[in-house]
Amino acid sequence: MSSIQKKTDVILIGAGVMSATLGSLLKELAPEWDIKVFEKLGNAGEESSNEWNNAGTGHAALCELNYTNEKPDGSIDISKAINVNEQFQLSRQFWSYLVKSNLIRNPQDFIMPLPHMSLVEGEKNVTFLKNRFKALSNIPLFQGMEFSEDPKKLKEWIPLIMEGRTSNEPIAATKIDSGTDVNFGALTRMLFEHLKRKNVEINYKHSVKDIKRTNDGSWELKVQDLESGKTEYHTAKFVFIGGGGGSLPLLQKTGIPESKHIGGFPVSGLFMVCKNPEVVAQHHAKVYGKAKVGAPPMSVPHLDTRFIDNKKALLFGPFAGFTPKFLKTGSNLDLLGSVKPNNVITMLAAGVKEMSLTKYLIEQVMLSHEKRMEELREFIPNAKNEDWEIVVAGQRVQVIKDTETGKGTLQFGTEVVSAADGSVAALLGASPGASTAVHVMLEVLEKCFPEQMFEWKAKIQEMIPSYGVSLVDNPELFQEIHASTAETLGLNGKEMAYS
Repeated sequence: MSSIQKKTDVILIGAGVMSATLGSLLKELAPEWDIKVFEKLGNAGEESSNEWNNAGTGHAALCELNYTNEKPDGSIDISKAINVNEQFQLSRQFWSYLVKSNLIRNPQDFIMPLPHMSLVEGEKNVTFLKNRFKALSNIPLFQGMEFSEDPKKLKEWIPLIMEGRTSNEPIAATKIDSGTDVNFGALTRMLFEHLKRKNVEINYKHSVKDIKRTNDGSWELKVQDLESGKTEYHTAKFVFIGGGGGSLPLLQKTGIPESKHIGGFPVSGLFMVCKNPEVVAQHHAKVYGKAKVGAPPMSVPHLDTRFIDNKKALLFGPFAGFTPKFLKTGSNLDLLGSVKPNNVITMLAAGVKEMSLTKYLIEQVMLSHEKRMEELREFIPNAKNEDWEIVVAGQRVQVIKDTETGKGTLQFGTEVVSAADGSVAALLGASPGASTAVHVMLEVLEKCFPEQMFEWKAKIQEMIPSYGVSLVDNPELFQEIHASTAETLGLNGKEMAYS
Protein backbone atom coordinates (compact mmCIF):
# COMPACT_ATOMS: atom_id res chain seq x y z
CA MET A 1 0.00 0.00 0.00
CA SER A 2 1.36 3.41 -0.90
CA SER A 3 1.94 5.92 1.85
CA ILE A 4 0.11 8.53 -0.25
CA GLN A 5 -3.48 7.87 0.76
CA LYS A 6 -5.83 10.80 0.32
CA LYS A 7 -9.51 11.08 1.18
CA THR A 8 -12.05 13.29 -0.53
CA ASP A 9 -15.83 13.53 -0.95
CA VAL A 10 -16.15 13.31 -4.72
CA ILE A 11 -13.79 12.16 -7.49
CA LEU A 12 -14.50 12.95 -11.13
CA ILE A 13 -12.57 10.88 -13.68
CA GLY A 14 -12.02 12.71 -16.97
CA ALA A 15 -11.92 16.46 -17.59
CA GLY A 16 -14.58 16.57 -20.30
CA VAL A 17 -17.88 18.43 -20.51
CA MET A 18 -19.70 15.84 -18.36
CA SER A 19 -17.36 16.06 -15.36
CA ALA A 20 -17.22 19.86 -15.82
CA THR A 21 -21.03 20.01 -15.68
CA LEU A 22 -21.38 17.65 -12.72
CA GLY A 23 -18.63 19.47 -10.80
CA SER A 24 -20.26 22.85 -11.49
CA LEU A 25 -23.68 21.60 -10.34
CA LEU A 26 -22.24 20.06 -7.15
CA LYS A 27 -20.27 23.22 -6.29
CA GLU A 28 -23.58 25.15 -6.31
CA LEU A 29 -25.54 22.46 -4.44
CA ALA A 30 -22.92 21.34 -1.89
CA PRO A 31 -20.18 24.00 -1.85
CA GLU A 32 -18.55 22.44 1.23
CA TRP A 33 -17.80 19.12 -0.51
CA ASP A 34 -14.23 18.43 -1.58
CA ILE A 35 -13.93 17.48 -5.24
CA LYS A 36 -10.93 16.09 -7.12
CA VAL A 37 -10.58 15.58 -10.85
CA PHE A 38 -8.15 13.20 -12.59
CA GLU A 39 -7.46 13.61 -16.31
CA LYS A 40 -4.78 11.68 -18.14
CA LEU A 41 -4.25 14.34 -20.82
CA GLY A 42 -2.62 17.72 -20.26
CA ASN A 43 -5.72 19.91 -20.39
CA ALA A 44 -9.51 19.97 -20.07
CA GLY A 45 -11.77 19.04 -22.99
CA GLU A 46 -9.10 17.36 -25.09
CA GLU A 47 -11.00 14.20 -26.10
CA SER A 48 -14.69 13.92 -27.07
CA SER A 49 -15.51 17.43 -25.79
CA ASN A 50 -12.86 19.06 -27.99
CA GLU A 51 -14.29 21.40 -30.62
CA TRP A 52 -12.59 19.50 -33.46
CA ASN A 53 -13.89 16.15 -32.18
CA ASN A 54 -17.65 16.77 -32.37
CA ALA A 55 -20.19 18.53 -34.55
CA GLY A 56 -20.84 21.37 -32.09
CA THR A 57 -24.52 21.30 -32.94
CA GLY A 58 -26.54 22.46 -29.95
CA HIS A 59 -28.58 19.29 -30.42
CA ALA A 60 -32.18 20.44 -30.00
CA ALA A 61 -33.67 18.16 -32.69
CA LEU A 62 -34.27 21.21 -34.89
CA CYS A 63 -32.52 19.60 -37.87
CA GLU A 64 -31.58 16.02 -37.01
CA LEU A 65 -33.95 13.82 -38.98
CA ASN A 66 -33.08 10.65 -37.04
CA TYR A 67 -34.99 12.04 -34.02
CA THR A 68 -38.28 11.98 -35.96
CA ASN A 69 -39.22 8.56 -37.29
CA GLU A 70 -41.83 7.88 -39.91
CA LYS A 71 -44.44 5.39 -38.73
CA PRO A 72 -45.84 2.73 -41.11
CA ASP A 73 -48.95 4.91 -41.71
CA GLY A 74 -46.78 7.83 -42.85
CA SER A 75 -47.32 9.90 -39.70
CA ILE A 76 -44.27 11.19 -37.84
CA ASP A 77 -43.30 10.23 -34.29
CA ILE A 78 -41.93 13.46 -32.78
CA SER A 79 -41.67 12.29 -29.15
CA LYS A 80 -37.87 11.86 -29.24
CA ALA A 81 -37.42 15.28 -30.89
CA ILE A 82 -39.44 16.92 -28.10
CA ASN A 83 -37.44 15.02 -25.50
CA VAL A 84 -34.05 16.03 -26.91
CA ASN A 85 -35.17 19.65 -27.32
CA GLU A 86 -36.37 19.85 -23.70
CA GLN A 87 -33.03 18.40 -22.57
CA PHE A 88 -31.08 21.03 -24.50
CA GLN A 89 -33.22 23.76 -22.90
CA LEU A 90 -31.92 22.59 -19.48
CA SER A 91 -28.34 23.14 -20.70
CA ARG A 92 -29.20 26.63 -21.96
CA GLN A 93 -30.75 27.50 -18.60
CA PHE A 94 -27.77 26.29 -16.58
CA TRP A 95 -25.28 28.10 -18.84
CA SER A 96 -27.38 31.27 -18.45
CA TYR A 97 -27.35 30.90 -14.68
CA LEU A 98 -23.54 30.60 -14.71
CA VAL A 99 -23.22 33.71 -16.91
CA LYS A 100 -25.71 35.73 -14.84
CA SER A 101 -23.90 34.75 -11.63
CA ASN A 102 -20.57 35.84 -13.18
CA LEU A 103 -19.23 32.31 -12.74
CA ILE A 104 -18.36 32.19 -16.44
CA ARG A 105 -18.11 35.16 -18.80
CA ASN A 106 -18.22 35.95 -22.54
CA PRO A 107 -20.80 33.36 -23.67
CA GLN A 108 -20.06 34.26 -27.31
CA ASP A 109 -16.79 32.36 -26.83
CA PHE A 110 -18.75 29.10 -26.63
CA ILE A 111 -22.23 29.60 -28.12
CA MET A 112 -23.38 31.40 -31.28
CA PRO A 113 -26.77 31.78 -32.97
CA LEU A 114 -26.93 29.77 -36.20
CA PRO A 115 -29.84 28.55 -38.36
CA HIS A 116 -30.45 24.80 -38.25
CA MET A 117 -31.69 23.23 -41.48
CA SER A 118 -32.76 19.83 -42.79
CA LEU A 119 -32.29 19.15 -46.50
CA VAL A 120 -33.69 16.23 -48.51
CA GLU A 121 -33.91 15.13 -52.14
CA GLY A 122 -36.39 12.82 -53.86
CA GLU A 123 -40.19 12.75 -53.78
CA LYS A 124 -40.51 10.32 -50.87
CA ASN A 125 -38.08 12.32 -48.71
CA VAL A 126 -39.75 15.63 -49.57
CA THR A 127 -43.10 14.19 -48.42
CA PHE A 128 -41.45 12.98 -45.20
CA LEU A 129 -39.92 16.42 -44.53
CA LYS A 130 -43.24 18.16 -45.22
CA ASN A 131 -45.03 15.85 -42.77
CA ARG A 132 -42.28 16.34 -40.20
CA PHE A 133 -42.57 20.12 -40.59
CA LYS A 134 -46.37 19.96 -40.10
CA ALA A 135 -46.00 17.81 -36.99
CA LEU A 136 -43.33 20.03 -35.40
CA SER A 137 -44.62 23.47 -36.33
CA ASN A 138 -47.57 23.15 -33.92
CA ILE A 139 -45.16 22.63 -31.02
CA PRO A 140 -43.96 25.80 -29.23
CA LEU A 141 -40.39 24.43 -28.94
CA PHE A 142 -40.11 24.42 -32.75
CA GLN A 143 -41.86 27.70 -33.50
CA GLY A 144 -40.39 29.77 -36.30
CA MET A 145 -39.54 26.74 -38.46
CA GLU A 146 -40.03 27.37 -42.19
CA PHE A 147 -40.43 24.83 -45.00
CA SER A 148 -39.69 25.38 -48.68
CA GLU A 149 -39.39 23.30 -51.84
CA ASP A 150 -38.90 26.36 -54.04
CA PRO A 151 -35.36 26.26 -55.52
CA LYS A 152 -35.28 30.10 -55.57
CA LYS A 153 -35.98 30.26 -51.85
CA LEU A 154 -33.44 27.51 -51.17
CA LYS A 155 -30.85 29.49 -53.13
CA GLU A 156 -31.36 32.38 -50.71
CA TRP A 157 -30.99 30.05 -47.73
CA ILE A 158 -28.11 27.87 -48.92
CA PRO A 159 -26.39 29.43 -51.95
CA LEU A 160 -23.28 27.24 -51.68
CA ILE A 161 -25.37 24.04 -51.75
CA MET A 162 -27.71 25.18 -54.55
CA GLU A 163 -25.05 26.64 -56.86
CA GLY A 164 -24.33 24.32 -59.80
CA ARG A 165 -26.98 21.77 -58.81
CA THR A 166 -28.10 19.90 -61.94
CA SER A 167 -30.32 17.17 -60.48
CA ASN A 168 -34.00 17.26 -61.45
CA GLU A 169 -35.01 15.47 -58.26
CA PRO A 170 -37.48 17.35 -56.04
CA ILE A 171 -35.63 19.08 -53.19
CA ALA A 172 -36.88 20.62 -49.96
CA ALA A 173 -35.55 22.11 -46.73
CA THR A 174 -36.69 23.34 -43.34
CA LYS A 175 -34.98 26.24 -41.60
CA ILE A 176 -35.19 27.50 -38.05
CA ASP A 177 -33.18 30.50 -36.88
CA SER A 178 -33.12 29.67 -33.17
CA GLY A 179 -30.42 26.99 -33.56
CA THR A 180 -26.92 27.32 -32.12
CA ASP A 181 -23.32 26.32 -32.74
CA VAL A 182 -21.67 25.31 -29.46
CA ASN A 183 -17.94 25.10 -28.92
CA PHE A 184 -17.97 22.40 -26.24
CA GLY A 185 -14.17 22.50 -25.93
CA ALA A 186 -14.24 26.19 -25.00
CA LEU A 187 -17.19 25.64 -22.63
CA THR A 188 -15.40 22.74 -20.91
CA ARG A 189 -12.24 24.81 -20.41
CA MET A 190 -14.30 27.71 -19.01
CA LEU A 191 -16.09 25.41 -16.56
CA PHE A 192 -12.80 23.94 -15.34
CA GLU A 193 -11.39 27.45 -14.84
CA HIS A 194 -14.49 28.19 -12.77
CA LEU A 195 -14.03 24.96 -10.75
CA LYS A 196 -10.39 25.86 -10.10
CA ARG A 197 -11.52 29.19 -8.65
CA LYS A 198 -13.90 27.18 -6.42
CA ASN A 199 -10.93 25.19 -5.01
CA VAL A 200 -11.60 21.99 -6.92
CA GLU A 201 -8.30 20.10 -7.20
CA ILE A 202 -7.71 19.33 -10.89
CA ASN A 203 -4.94 16.84 -11.67
CA TYR A 204 -3.90 16.70 -15.32
CA LYS A 205 -1.57 13.97 -16.63
CA HIS A 206 -2.95 11.60 -13.99
CA SER A 207 -4.23 8.23 -15.15
CA VAL A 208 -6.65 6.12 -13.08
CA LYS A 209 -5.32 2.56 -13.20
CA ASP A 210 -7.72 0.77 -10.87
CA ILE A 211 -10.80 1.31 -8.76
CA LYS A 212 -11.76 -0.89 -5.80
CA ARG A 213 -14.33 -0.98 -3.03
CA THR A 214 -12.95 -0.44 0.48
CA ASN A 215 -14.34 -2.02 3.68
CA ASP A 216 -16.32 1.10 4.59
CA GLY A 217 -18.05 1.20 1.18
CA SER A 218 -15.91 4.03 -0.24
CA TRP A 219 -13.97 3.66 -3.47
CA GLU A 220 -10.19 3.58 -3.66
CA LEU A 221 -8.56 4.72 -6.88
CA LYS A 222 -5.06 3.78 -7.87
CA VAL A 223 -3.77 6.81 -9.78
CA GLN A 224 -0.51 7.19 -11.67
CA ASP A 225 1.07 10.60 -12.04
CA LEU A 226 2.26 10.32 -15.64
CA GLU A 227 4.99 12.94 -15.24
CA SER A 228 6.70 11.57 -12.13
CA GLY A 229 5.59 7.94 -12.55
CA LYS A 230 4.49 7.88 -8.89
CA THR A 231 1.46 5.89 -7.81
CA GLU A 232 -1.05 7.50 -5.46
CA TYR A 233 -4.17 6.13 -3.78
CA HIS A 234 -7.25 8.32 -3.41
CA THR A 235 -10.53 7.39 -1.75
CA ALA A 236 -13.93 8.99 -2.13
CA LYS A 237 -17.51 8.31 -1.11
CA PHE A 238 -18.70 9.06 -4.65
CA VAL A 239 -16.93 8.53 -7.97
CA PHE A 240 -18.11 9.66 -11.39
CA ILE A 241 -16.48 8.02 -14.41
CA GLY A 242 -16.79 10.53 -17.25
CA GLY A 243 -13.89 9.40 -19.39
CA GLY A 244 -15.69 9.23 -22.73
CA GLY A 245 -14.67 6.05 -24.51
CA GLY A 246 -12.36 5.28 -21.58
CA SER A 247 -15.28 4.94 -19.14
CA LEU A 248 -16.16 1.32 -19.95
CA PRO A 249 -12.86 -0.30 -18.82
CA LEU A 250 -12.98 1.68 -15.54
CA LEU A 251 -16.63 0.78 -14.97
CA GLN A 252 -15.68 -2.88 -15.47
CA LYS A 253 -12.94 -2.53 -12.82
CA THR A 254 -15.54 -1.49 -10.20
CA GLY A 255 -17.06 -4.97 -10.48
CA ILE A 256 -20.55 -3.65 -9.70
CA PRO A 257 -23.33 -5.96 -10.99
CA GLU A 258 -24.60 -3.14 -13.22
CA SER A 259 -21.29 -3.19 -15.12
CA LYS A 260 -21.82 -6.77 -16.35
CA HIS A 261 -23.17 -7.72 -19.79
CA ILE A 262 -22.22 -4.34 -21.24
CA GLY A 263 -19.83 -3.94 -24.14
CA GLY A 264 -18.52 -1.10 -26.25
CA PHE A 265 -18.24 -0.72 -30.00
CA PRO A 266 -15.73 1.96 -31.05
CA VAL A 267 -16.51 4.13 -34.06
CA SER A 268 -14.11 6.79 -35.28
CA GLY A 269 -15.01 9.74 -37.43
CA LEU A 270 -13.45 12.01 -40.01
CA PHE A 271 -14.62 15.45 -41.07
CA MET A 272 -13.64 17.45 -44.10
CA VAL A 273 -12.87 21.06 -43.22
CA CYS A 274 -12.77 24.16 -45.38
CA LYS A 275 -11.03 27.30 -44.14
CA ASN A 276 -11.04 29.21 -47.45
CA PRO A 277 -12.75 32.48 -46.40
CA GLU A 278 -14.42 32.95 -49.83
CA VAL A 279 -16.13 29.55 -49.60
CA VAL A 280 -16.87 29.84 -45.87
CA ALA A 281 -18.61 33.20 -46.42
CA GLN A 282 -21.17 31.56 -48.75
CA HIS A 283 -22.66 29.26 -46.13
CA HIS A 284 -24.27 30.16 -42.81
CA ALA A 285 -26.14 27.25 -41.23
CA LYS A 286 -25.95 23.69 -40.01
CA VAL A 287 -27.56 21.63 -42.74
CA TYR A 288 -28.39 18.00 -41.95
CA GLY A 289 -29.34 15.46 -44.60
CA LYS A 290 -30.70 11.92 -44.27
CA ALA A 291 -28.48 8.92 -43.57
CA LYS A 292 -28.10 6.70 -46.63
CA VAL A 293 -30.02 3.42 -46.64
CA GLY A 294 -28.11 0.91 -44.51
CA ALA A 295 -25.95 3.58 -42.85
CA PRO A 296 -26.10 4.02 -39.06
CA PRO A 297 -27.72 7.13 -37.49
CA MET A 298 -24.33 8.55 -36.50
CA SER A 299 -23.40 8.89 -40.17
CA VAL A 300 -26.02 11.52 -41.09
CA PRO A 301 -24.22 13.82 -43.56
CA HIS A 302 -24.16 17.47 -42.54
CA LEU A 303 -22.49 20.70 -43.63
CA ASP A 304 -21.85 22.93 -40.64
CA THR A 305 -20.74 26.48 -40.12
CA ARG A 306 -18.48 26.37 -37.03
CA PHE A 307 -17.00 29.14 -34.89
CA ILE A 308 -13.63 27.91 -33.62
CA ASP A 309 -10.78 30.09 -32.27
CA ASN A 310 -12.69 33.22 -33.30
CA LYS A 311 -12.76 32.06 -36.91
CA LYS A 312 -15.50 30.69 -39.09
CA ALA A 313 -14.92 27.33 -40.80
CA LEU A 314 -17.06 24.78 -42.64
CA LEU A 315 -17.12 21.14 -41.63
CA PHE A 316 -18.62 18.35 -43.70
CA GLY A 317 -19.09 14.76 -42.61
CA PRO A 318 -18.91 12.66 -40.68
CA PHE A 319 -17.21 9.82 -42.47
CA ALA A 320 -17.28 6.88 -40.09
CA GLY A 321 -14.29 4.69 -39.48
CA PHE A 322 -13.19 1.83 -37.31
CA THR A 323 -10.25 1.49 -34.95
CA PRO A 324 -10.10 -0.75 -31.86
CA LYS A 325 -9.14 2.30 -29.73
CA PHE A 326 -11.71 3.60 -27.21
CA LEU A 327 -10.15 7.06 -27.14
CA LYS A 328 -8.40 9.09 -29.83
CA THR A 329 -5.34 8.86 -27.56
CA GLY A 330 -6.14 5.25 -26.61
CA SER A 331 -4.52 1.88 -27.31
CA ASN A 332 -5.15 -0.62 -30.11
CA LEU A 333 -5.81 -3.20 -27.37
CA ASP A 334 -8.79 -1.27 -25.89
CA LEU A 335 -11.53 -3.28 -27.63
CA LEU A 336 -9.93 -6.64 -26.90
CA GLY A 337 -9.29 -5.66 -23.30
CA SER A 338 -12.96 -4.77 -22.79
CA VAL A 339 -14.13 -8.32 -23.61
CA LYS A 340 -14.78 -10.10 -20.29
CA PRO A 341 -16.35 -13.48 -19.41
CA ASN A 342 -19.57 -11.65 -18.42
CA ASN A 343 -19.97 -9.73 -21.70
CA VAL A 344 -18.41 -12.03 -24.30
CA ILE A 345 -21.80 -13.44 -25.39
CA THR A 346 -23.23 -9.91 -25.57
CA MET A 347 -20.29 -8.77 -27.70
CA LEU A 348 -20.43 -11.79 -30.01
CA ALA A 349 -24.20 -11.39 -30.46
CA ALA A 350 -23.63 -7.76 -31.46
CA GLY A 351 -20.90 -8.81 -33.88
CA VAL A 352 -23.30 -11.17 -35.63
CA LYS A 353 -26.19 -8.68 -35.58
CA GLU A 354 -24.12 -5.75 -36.76
CA MET A 355 -22.31 -7.38 -39.69
CA SER A 356 -23.78 -4.78 -42.04
CA LEU A 357 -22.55 -1.93 -39.77
CA THR A 358 -19.06 -3.46 -39.61
CA LYS A 359 -19.04 -3.82 -43.40
CA TYR A 360 -20.19 -0.18 -43.74
CA LEU A 361 -17.42 1.05 -41.39
CA ILE A 362 -14.73 -0.90 -43.24
CA GLU A 363 -15.95 0.54 -46.55
CA GLN A 364 -15.83 4.03 -45.04
CA VAL A 365 -12.23 3.48 -43.87
CA MET A 366 -11.26 2.46 -47.39
CA LEU A 367 -12.67 5.62 -49.03
CA SER A 368 -10.14 7.64 -51.01
CA HIS A 369 -10.00 11.46 -50.82
CA GLU A 370 -11.64 11.55 -54.25
CA LYS A 371 -14.53 9.33 -53.08
CA ARG A 372 -15.04 11.60 -50.06
CA MET A 373 -15.04 14.61 -52.40
CA GLU A 374 -17.77 12.87 -54.45
CA GLU A 375 -19.92 12.59 -51.32
CA LEU A 376 -19.22 16.23 -50.49
CA ARG A 377 -20.26 17.23 -54.03
CA GLU A 378 -23.69 15.72 -53.41
CA PHE A 379 -23.96 18.62 -50.93
CA ILE A 380 -21.74 21.23 -52.64
CA PRO A 381 -21.72 20.51 -56.39
CA ASN A 382 -18.87 22.97 -57.07
CA ALA A 383 -16.57 21.86 -54.22
CA LYS A 384 -12.88 22.02 -55.16
CA ASN A 385 -10.33 19.50 -53.88
CA GLU A 386 -7.83 22.13 -52.79
CA ASP A 387 -10.34 23.87 -50.48
CA TRP A 388 -10.98 20.83 -48.29
CA GLU A 389 -8.76 18.86 -45.93
CA ILE A 390 -9.38 15.96 -43.54
CA VAL A 391 -9.69 16.30 -39.77
CA VAL A 392 -9.77 13.17 -37.61
CA ALA A 393 -12.68 13.61 -35.20
CA GLY A 394 -13.13 12.02 -31.80
CA GLN A 395 -13.73 8.38 -30.98
CA ARG A 396 -17.24 7.33 -29.96
CA VAL A 397 -17.89 4.10 -28.10
CA GLN A 398 -21.46 2.94 -28.71
CA VAL A 399 -22.95 0.90 -25.88
CA ILE A 400 -23.73 -2.78 -26.52
CA LYS A 401 -26.09 -4.44 -24.06
CA ASP A 402 -28.76 -7.09 -23.72
CA THR A 403 -32.23 -5.58 -24.11
CA GLU A 404 -35.79 -6.80 -24.63
CA THR A 405 -35.06 -6.94 -28.35
CA GLY A 406 -32.31 -9.50 -27.69
CA LYS A 407 -28.72 -10.00 -26.72
CA GLY A 408 -25.98 -7.70 -27.95
CA THR A 409 -28.12 -4.76 -29.02
CA LEU A 410 -26.20 -1.68 -30.17
CA GLN A 411 -27.43 1.51 -28.46
CA PHE A 412 -26.98 4.88 -30.16
CA GLY A 413 -27.69 7.15 -27.18
CA THR A 414 -26.03 8.35 -23.99
CA GLU A 415 -26.45 6.13 -20.90
CA VAL A 416 -25.75 6.45 -17.20
CA VAL A 417 -24.81 3.23 -15.40
CA SER A 418 -24.78 3.52 -11.60
CA ALA A 419 -24.36 1.24 -8.60
CA ALA A 420 -27.50 0.38 -6.62
CA ASP A 421 -26.18 2.39 -3.66
CA GLY A 422 -25.39 5.41 -5.85
CA SER A 423 -21.70 5.45 -4.83
CA VAL A 424 -20.38 5.23 -8.39
CA ALA A 425 -21.78 6.25 -11.78
CA ALA A 426 -20.37 6.07 -15.28
CA LEU A 427 -21.40 7.75 -18.47
CA LEU A 428 -21.31 5.63 -21.62
CA GLY A 429 -22.39 6.18 -25.22
CA ALA A 430 -22.40 9.03 -27.68
CA SER A 431 -24.88 11.45 -29.27
CA PRO A 432 -26.65 13.74 -28.30
CA GLY A 433 -24.06 13.72 -25.53
CA ALA A 434 -22.56 17.11 -24.75
CA SER A 435 -25.67 19.09 -25.71
CA THR A 436 -27.69 17.30 -23.05
CA ALA A 437 -24.92 17.23 -20.41
CA VAL A 438 -27.03 19.10 -17.84
CA HIS A 439 -29.97 16.71 -18.21
CA VAL A 440 -27.65 13.70 -17.98
CA MET A 441 -25.84 15.02 -14.89
CA LEU A 442 -29.18 15.79 -13.18
CA GLU A 443 -30.01 12.13 -13.83
CA VAL A 444 -26.72 11.18 -12.11
CA LEU A 445 -27.67 13.35 -9.10
CA GLU A 446 -31.16 11.81 -8.94
CA LYS A 447 -29.76 8.27 -9.06
CA CYS A 448 -26.81 8.82 -6.73
CA PHE A 449 -28.04 11.43 -4.24
CA PRO A 450 -31.76 10.71 -3.79
CA GLU A 451 -31.74 11.87 -0.14
CA GLN A 452 -30.07 15.22 -0.88
CA MET A 453 -32.29 15.91 -3.91
CA PHE A 454 -35.15 16.98 -1.66
CA GLU A 455 -33.10 19.74 -0.01
CA TRP A 456 -31.38 20.64 -3.31
CA LYS A 457 -34.59 21.01 -5.29
CA ALA A 458 -35.12 24.74 -4.69
CA LYS A 459 -31.54 25.55 -5.70
CA ILE A 460 -31.80 23.37 -8.81
CA GLN A 461 -34.99 25.22 -9.81
CA GLU A 462 -33.26 28.55 -9.26
CA MET A 463 -30.48 27.46 -11.67
CA ILE A 464 -32.74 25.56 -14.08
CA PRO A 465 -36.29 26.99 -13.85
CA SER A 466 -37.88 24.25 -15.97
CA TYR A 467 -36.43 21.41 -13.85
CA GLY A 468 -39.19 18.85 -13.28
CA VAL A 469 -41.61 20.72 -15.58
CA SER A 470 -42.56 19.82 -19.14
CA LEU A 471 -41.94 22.84 -21.37
CA VAL A 472 -44.05 21.39 -24.16
CA ASP A 473 -47.05 21.45 -21.76
CA ASN A 474 -46.19 24.96 -20.50
CA PRO A 475 -45.74 27.13 -23.59
CA GLU A 476 -45.73 30.41 -21.61
CA LEU A 477 -42.90 29.18 -19.40
CA PHE A 478 -41.01 28.03 -22.50
CA GLN A 479 -41.40 31.46 -24.16
CA GLU A 480 -40.18 33.22 -21.04
CA ILE A 481 -37.17 30.90 -20.52
CA HIS A 482 -36.23 30.85 -24.19
CA ALA A 483 -36.29 34.65 -24.35
CA SER A 484 -34.32 35.16 -21.14
CA THR A 485 -31.62 32.56 -21.97
CA ALA A 486 -31.26 34.00 -25.49
CA GLU A 487 -30.76 37.44 -23.92
CA THR A 488 -28.18 36.25 -21.34
CA LEU A 489 -26.26 34.09 -23.83
CA GLY A 490 -26.26 36.81 -26.49
CA LEU A 491 -28.24 34.78 -29.02
CA ASN A 492 -30.56 37.54 -30.18
CA GLY A 493 -28.24 39.71 -32.23
CA LYS A 494 -26.26 38.80 -35.27
CA GLU A 495 -23.01 37.08 -34.42
CA MET A 496 -19.86 39.15 -34.29
CA ALA A 497 -17.86 39.74 -37.44
CA TYR A 498 -15.44 36.85 -37.72
CA SER A 499 -12.31 36.84 -39.78
